[in-house]
Amino acid sequence: MTSLIEQANERLEQLRRAGAEIPQEPPQRPKASEPAAPVQRVEAGNSSPPRQITIDLQLVAASGIVTPNAPRSQVADQFRVIKRPLISNATGKGASAIANGNLIMVTSALPGEGKTFTAINLAMSIATELDNTVMLVDADVARPSVLNMLGLSPGPGLLDLLVNEQLDVGSVLLKTNIDKLTILPSGTSHARATELLASDAMTRLLESMASRYADRIIVFDSPPLLLTTESRVLASHMGQIVVVVQAEKTLQADVEQALATIKACPVKLMVLNQARTTAKGLGYGYGYGYGHEEA
Repeated sequence: MTSLIEQANERLEQLRRAGAEIPQEPPQRPKASEPAAPVQRVEAGNSSPPRQITIDLQLVAASGIVTPNAPRSQVADQFRVIKRPLISNATGKGASAIANGNLIMVTSALPGEGKTFTAINLAMSIATELDNTVMLVDADVARPSVLNMLGLSPGPGLLDLLVNEQLDVGSVLLKTNIDKLTILPSGTSHARATELLASDAMTRLLESMASRYADRIIVFDSPPLLLTTESRVLASHMGQIVVVVQAEKTLQADVEQALATIKACPVKLMVLNQARTTAKGLGYGYGYGYGHEEA
């Protein structure tokens, strides 16, 4: 006797020969004895490893930048003095607790006063500490110069993180041949770079960096305070601000106006750049001033 299954198959074959459209059979599920295909899982929250780059330490040392293992110098000693209270505040060892104390902004009233040189030297000096690591961020997005001063090629960085918030910081971070120093470049040029610096995306990024890298001191080379309003917005998120003033060049009125824009910041430190150090002429040196206002 022909089974029902055989009869059904013969009927289907007859219909196919007659030109009828027969729907395809649905894919069969794997039998209980057959293992299902493995499912690939993507772990959320994994950070991309930083890219490795090499700084020519001899080249940057020749330009006056402090480098690890370099012979003791006047500039290195001056930055040891400058960094000490900043590190104490960043690590909660200062006179009082400071919100976002590990976020340090280096700026000036006007361009050309040496803020980028100061930011790099400060980061380099902190990197020589035994108990601290440091990230140097080029936040002067309109006129980025950190990578150029270090002899490095431009690449993705801060602006790319602001344009695409799905990017992980680690994917654009540069790990240097200085063990405790990483660099976040300004990133890919953007027509609205300065607006991005004052955007909500920047606020969210700063909040993330302050908490995510709580054990790391982050130094920002920012735009001059009197040149753009973006630097003032950036300053509002900082725990500490270093203002660089060029000796015998910057007007006192400009310094006072610049300081007025960051009045809300609890800790402000002033560095006098290219101060006269000898009676014979203009030497290269740093003056030092420190102010701590009650929050």
